[in-house]
Amino acid sequence: MSNGDIAWVLVSSALVLIMLPGLAFFYSGLVRGKNALATLMHSFIALAIVGLVWVLWGYSLAFGPSVGGIIGSLEWFGLQGVSATEAGPYADNIPHQAFMIFQAMFAIITPALIAGAFAERIRFRTFVAFLILWSTLVYAPVAHWIWGGGWLGEWGATDFAGGAVVHLTSGVAALAAALMFGKRLGLGKDPMEPHNVSHVVLGASLLWFGWFGFNAGSALAADGTAVNAFVVTHISASVAAVTWLSIDWALKGKPSVVGAATGAIAGLATITPAAGFVGPMPAILVGLLAGACCYFTILLIKNKIKLDDSLDVFAVHGVGGMIGLICVAALGGIGFTSLADIAGDLSRGEFLVRQLGAIAVVAIWTFSMTIGILLVLKVSIGLRVTDKNEGIGLDLSEHGEKA
Repeated sequence: MSNGDIAWVLVSSALVLIMLPGLAFFYSGLVRGKNALATLMHSFIALAIVGLVWVLWGYSLAFGPSVGGIIGSLEWFGLQGVSATEAGPYADNIPHQAFMIFQAMFAIITPALIAGAFAERIRFRTFVAFLILWSTLVYAPVAHWIWGGGWLGEWGATDFAGGAVVHLTSGVAALAAALMFGKRLGLGKDPMEPHNVSHVVLGASLLWFGWFGFNAGSALAADGTAVNAFVVTHISASVAAVTWLSIDWALKGKPSVVGAATGAIAGLATITPAAGFVGPMPAILVGLLAGACCYFTILLIKNKIKLDDSLDVFAVHGVGGMIGLICVAALGGIGFTSLADIAGDLSRGEFLVRQLGAIAVVAIWTFSMTIGILLVLKVSIGLRVTDKNEGIGLDLSEHGEKA
């Protein structure tokens, strides 16, 4: 094993962890002041709850010995047999526990991303139950299918750092959640502007910083793939931020600070599945696509479909993840590595079919399971706070505190 690789993976794990407070500030800045603390809590509590789920059974279900390519067995329940000193089956250069804790951070942030869809109206107890059920029934199987030796990965679908496993699942789940929760009270009538744009920028900056661990850390080594992933991650975020800002400026007459921050996040999400497979010039195209496509998806959802995905999770993460997965097939091997190294004997067209198939399967599974989980929660403990408590705000009604 390599001490340098071990150090890089552990540092990358910490970088991904700091994305959780980044997400907390980003989301809490976007909501109204009376819901800021509750929104912060969604990201913070995910660190504890999903982290525990991952140690007990989540990691074993996602990465344990495969049961028919569908799910991992519970052989590694409670991290039994997951060594801190010996390598595991996924990387021979780092201890098994280093791989486990790196993957834990992905499992934690994914359901936290979904919280943006039902911000300002979910009961806290419902969110806690949702974290446990969703990470077990949606995240773990999808992670196994693609990264854990499951059937989608064996079929040829490829996702470098989470375009399908993290962003597509969270985005599609957000779409399902927005449908199930319905609109916030007073939407379209009451002012609902972000209460703290400084927090939005702070959160976006922490996310951008942490994303270098998210993508470059997925190389699982301090090598050229990590270097390339680091560079193209920054390029895509930069281009997407400028693209979003430019469109906003052209359509609204003023350059939006929130728009620039949101554009950067779109660029980061979109490059994620392709970060280890494309060079700098393709990364510019990825950033352009991210900024433009995610921007206009928000307009479509808000103005035409009129769905209240409160913080635009589907448009940024769902659409970004889809675009990135397609770019793996369309642009993979250009400027870095080669198509053969990524797709084996598959032609670019055949590889594209695999990526589109993975998008369809993951989206259908995520949407149907999320609807099912929320239906169970709705009839058992309820989804939304009362109208009175929504008017008061979740900070006081759910937590008895003010941000």
